[in-house]
Amino acid sequence: MNASFKSKLVFLSFFSGYFLALWFLWDTPVIYPIKIFVVFLHEISHGMMALATGGRIDQIILDPNQGGACYCPGGEPFMTLTAGYLGSLIWGIFLAVAGKHKKIDARLLTMFLSIIVIALTMAYIHNFFGILFGLIFGLVLLFVAVEFSKSQNQKVQLILGLTSCLYAILDIKSDILDHPGLSSDATMLTNLTGVSVVFWGTLWITLALFSSFKLIFWLYRNP
Repeated sequence: MNASFKSKLVFLSFFSGYFLALWFLWDTPVIYPIKIFVVFLHEISHGMMALATGGRIDQIILDPNQGGACYCPGGEPFMTLTAGYLGSLIWGIFLAVAGKHKKIDARLLTMFLSIIVIALTMAYIHNFFGILFGLIFGLVLLFVAVEFSKSQNQKVQLILGLTSCLYAILDIKSDILDHPGLSSDATMLTNLTGVSVVFWGTLWITLALFSSFKLIFWLYRNP
C-alpha cells in the first residue's frame, strides 16, 4: 500500500466519521457552537462587503436561536446582501484549504483566526450573547492553537470549514427554498432587484453544492 493511497484512506475514514457525527449530533449542544460560529461568519461577511464597497458596520447581533443581523448602511446593497450565505461558504473553503497548505503553519492559522474572532467581536458585536460567544469561542481557538499539535489544528480547521459549507447549504434550503415567504437576505434582494426569492435561493444553493463537492474532491486528492 503506497503512502498516497494510505493517506486517501485516512481522509475517507475521517470524513465518514465526521459526517456520521454531524448526522447524529446536529441538533445537540456539541455542534451548536460551530453553528453559531457560521452565523458569525455570515454576518461578518455582510459587514466586510459593506466596508469594501464604501459602507460601514454599525453593529452585529448574534441570536442564541442561530440567527443574526448585521446593520451595515451604505455600500453597494446587491453585493452586501449576496455576501452572507456565499461569504460563510467562502470562509469554510478557505479554512479547509488553508489548513492543508504546506507553507501555512496550522497552529498559527488557528491563532490568527482566534485573534480575528475576538477583535471583530469587540469591534462590532453589541449584544450580550454575541459578545460572550465571540470571546469564549475566540479563547477556545487560542487554546487549541497553543496546546494542540499541528495535525490536530488541521483537523479542527477542516471540521470548521466543512461544517461552514454544509451549514450554508442547509441554511439556504431552510430559510429560502423551504420558506420563501420568510424574511431573509433573498427577500431583501428580491425587493431590490425584482427577481424572485426562489431564483436567488436556487442560484446560491447550486453554487454552494458545486463548491462543496469540488472542495471534498480536492481534499481527497490532496490528503
